[in-house]
Amino acid sequence: MSGDDPQDEPRFVTGSTMRHVVVMTVSGSAGLLFMFLVDFIALWWIGQLQDEQLVAAVGFAWTIQFAAVSVGIGLMIATIALVSRAFGQRDIAGARRMTSAAMVLTTVILALVALGVVLFRREILAVSGADGETLEIGARYLALSVPTMPIMAFAMVASGVLRGKGEAVQSMIVTMSAGAVSLVADPILIIWAGLGVDGAAYGIGISRITSALAGFWYVGRVHGLICWPRMVDIRAIWGPFFAIAVPAVATQMSTPFGNWVLTRAIAEFGDSAVAGWGVVTRLTILAFGGIFALSGAIGGIFGQNYGVGKMDRVAATYLDALKFCVVYTVVIWGVLIALDGWMISSFNLSDEGGEVVRAFTRYAAGAFLFTGALFVANSAFNNLDRPLWSTGFNWARDGVLMYPLALLMGGWLGASGVIYAQALAGVIAGLVAATAGWHYVKRLRTDALAVLPA
Repeated sequence: MSGDDPQDEPRFVTGSTMRHVVVMTVSGSAGLLFMFLVDFIALWWIGQLQDEQLVAAVGFAWTIQFAAVSVGIGLMIATIALVSRAFGQRDIAGARRMTSAAMVLTTVILALVALGVVLFRREILAVSGADGETLEIGARYLALSVPTMPIMAFAMVASGVLRGKGEAVQSMIVTMSAGAVSLVADPILIIWAGLGVDGAAYGIGISRITSALAGFWYVGRVHGLICWPRMVDIRAIWGPFFAIAVPAVATQMSTPFGNWVLTRAIAEFGDSAVAGWGVVTRLTILAFGGIFALSGAIGGIFGQNYGVGKMDRVAATYLDALKFCVVYTVVIWGVLIALDGWMISSFNLSDEGGEVVRAFTRYAAGAFLFTGALFVANSAFNNLDRPLWSTGFNWARDGVLMYPLALLMGGWLGASGVIYAQALAGVIAGLVAATAGWHYVKRLRTDALAVLPA
């Protein structure tokens, strides 16, 4: 592709920053929603088998698999940060080399992670609180579903590159294709073919392959951003890629670590509570897909404007993203409260599992006002040369605050108290991180104005 192609013009350095935030986040959340809808749909169909032990087993397994997915998200963030700057500077050849090298690195790393999970799946499940038949079911689910993670990694990087370029709809299609396939495959495999949990794992594999093929089509064929990777390109991107990827992965890993801590705490209250927790974890990502997508969606906006020195637009993007968080969370919180009774009965949860779900939908979901602010700050730090800051704030929430709060509130209020502990940790970390992020962005803007000619 020529550097003079109109499609190569940076999209985020002009126009309304709020519009860019909304368009990229809505499209990104639709894609992310469908990606995690894969797991939600699978769990729902397993719930129709009316065996809480199966739901609990998949809940344990998903907590572990989420950690591996988070590694891929961290690597995708690094890819977005690098290629969006290249697009902002109209360096299409450089973006092509970065894309190809990043795909190789990400796929290899996720293959190693998947291998480790498969080899030690029983030990990891046992440490997480699973035992007996629940452990064995979870181990089988991991053995069947985790090996396709390298394929998922390719799809995630492809989606990230499209976001970095500003191709919101195409990025959405890459991730939505996985959910679309699951809508058809899961009932066929889980219920009609009688495969149960095995069918859920096969469905996830099929959906990941579909998403990867869509990513290859758009990134490689439509935009010509995939070339044969050369060792010289991989060595060239190695330093800047891992300078962002290592802290980004560390940041992303804090959330599954926090979930693991909470899973262990919930496990003390039995399989019914774990089944309710499994529904809450899927519901969290499904309902708040817009908040989870926000961090990756606005990364390209930060990156392009930072790449050309437009710090006023960087600051405007930060504020607009926070406004989006408030509106989105309030709307979704209301929907969750209205539908919680239906969700509890739909998953065939017992009274204890239902109380866990209600603790989230009626109270803890509101904490996403602050969790969203944390994600906005994370995106700013990752794309504005302060990735270690996002690592620190996330681990303060999940590694420092979460466990003692879960012990305290779980002992006081039972399984529901663990849900409230997660919310409180998010409120504290979100307030501090959002404040620190805004001060940093303001300083960048002030410094940029100071060097302008009088």
